[in-house]
Amino acid sequence: MPPGPLREFWRAFSANKGAVFGLVVVCALLLMALFAPLIAPHAPDQTNSAAFLKPPFWQAGGSSTYLLGTDAIGRDILSRLIHGSRLSLSIGAAVVLIALALGVSLGLVAGFYRGILEVAIMRLMDIILTLPSLLLAIVIVAILGPGLINAMLAVAVVVLPHYVRITRAAVISEVSKDYVTAARISGAGTLRLMFSEVLPNCAAPLIVQASLGVSTAILDAAALGFLGLGAQPPSPEWGTMLADAREFVMRAWWVVTLPGLMIVIAVLAFNLLGDGLRDALDPKLKR
Repeated sequence: MPPGPLREFWRAFSANKGAVFGLVVVCALLLMALFAPLIAPHAPDQTNSAAFLKPPFWQAGGSSTYLLGTDAIGRDILSRLIHGSRLSLSIGAAVVLIALALGVSLGLVAGFYRGILEVAIMRLMDIILTLPSLLLAIVIVAILGPGLINAMLAVAVVVLPHYVRITRAAVISEVSKDYVTAARISGAGTLRLMFSEVLPNCAAPLIVQASLGVSTAILDAAALGFLGLGAQPPSPEWGTMLADAREFVMRAWWVVTLPGLMIVIAVLAFNLLGDGLRDALDPKLKR
């Protein structure tokens, strides 16, 4: 009996050890974000005037009360990192959902309605792609005003062209196939062809791009937070935590290193997961 599609997918995915490691880390981050209020030993904004810049517990002067130390106003770093995972993952998910919804819609329109409409959409996406992503996000946030929602919208615009181009390319390759012709002959309208026939067969590359897009969104949102254009203090967003800790980098390494390490771990995990999904879902890459 041949293996089912899920078993075959898991066999191809689990062959990539890096992807399995990425999946484990992503699951751990999701659980940490989900149960942040239960896991965190302190409230993320709770200050202690007697514990300014307290080092981690393994250093001289550290305390088991604050396992990873405190920041310049006595807030627990560990609690802020745990609550920051909730914020950063929410940003990544929201950006990907916004970009995916708009990108798939525009890609379907460009793929089905060839001609001037397709040219207009794709030239706009090309213009966005020619601009440096972070610079474009900074310009958009500067126009809209600093804040978490505006930062998410800016990053969504920056990553939008990737979803449009992937969807359009997949649609163009699918519309010439026999099942689309058969559905069109049987009387299927354009919307049914788009969403019921073609879109499900374009899902694999979009899933891969979405998993990779979360890491890009987390990194860009952290960069905007670091520049003071994203999440605003006292939000425990990792980029904002880095910005708050800049002046203490020489005498309190933990306030800078630990948020930066969380960003690196999250971005690396989602990239490894995306690579594994690409290998498992794209038959051209299977050995």
